[in-house]
Amino acid sequence: MSETTAVPSPSPAAPSQGAAPAPGTRRRGRLARRLPVVGGLAAGGVLLLAGPAFAHVSVQPGQAEQGGYATINFKVPNERDNASTVKLEVTLPTDHPLASAMPQPVPGWKVDVTKSKLDKPLETHGKKLTEAVSKITWTADGSKIAPGQFQQFPVSVGQLPKADKLVFKALQTYDNDEVVRWIEPTKEGGPEPENPAPVLELTPASGDGHGSGTADAKNAGGDAGSTQQAAADGSDTTARVLGGAGIVVGIIGVAFGVLAGRRRGA
Repeated sequence: MSETTAVPSPSPAAPSQGAAPAPGTRRRGRLARRLPVVGGLAAGGVLLLAGPAFAHVSVQPGQAEQGGYATINFKVPNERDNASTVKLEVTLPTDHPLASAMPQPVPGWKVDVTKSKLDKPLETHGKKLTEAVSKITWTADGSKIAPGQFQQFPVSVGQLPKADKLVFKALQTYDNDEVVRWIEPTKEGGPEPENPAPVLELTPASGDGHGSGTADAKNAGGDAGSTQQAAADGSDTTARVLGGAGIVVGIIGVAFGVLAGRRRGA
């Protein structure tokens, strides 16, 4: 009887330690490494966009009715890291002079009101006015606007003219003698200038001929605090939302980075 010798079947070759990963694996690895960078850049971009939302001297609220009275606030943020704001000068428009412009006292600040002769008398409530307020100046007197803070300066104004808007030019002075001139006009449809002048948009009266701001003018002292708070809350909402979105995007990017690192280590 003949003997048959069994030939062992070849075992499958073990994968080489130096073998290159599959193309799909390489792509996923690159994507995982890039996600933290993209997330960080997105977060930084969102936070940069949030900054200008509260960086300019502005009028709050930014709209009032023609023919009435309104209490407006000049909101002044400090946009410097190494200096404090110690003075604000607001020039009232001469093309549409206001019969009344009364600033509310602000603790820690001295206020000066300058009146000028009018080229043409202004008729209001059956009277002719030959002069009107042309400038209001607030100077620090025991207080200042420190870095990272803002201050609001309330003024009761009226009667508001039948115009599209009122432009208030402002000068902001820091304690290092730097003066920022918020006087540049904003052209409709054009980009915002670097130092735009504060603007109060005016809308047609609601029907009673006095404008919705009449009550504010009569009760300027009692309502100024709530007006300031409402203006501050509305103005900063956009900045807070954008800032929060940036933080969320950054956290997601970091999480992807950690997850990718663990996968590579495994």
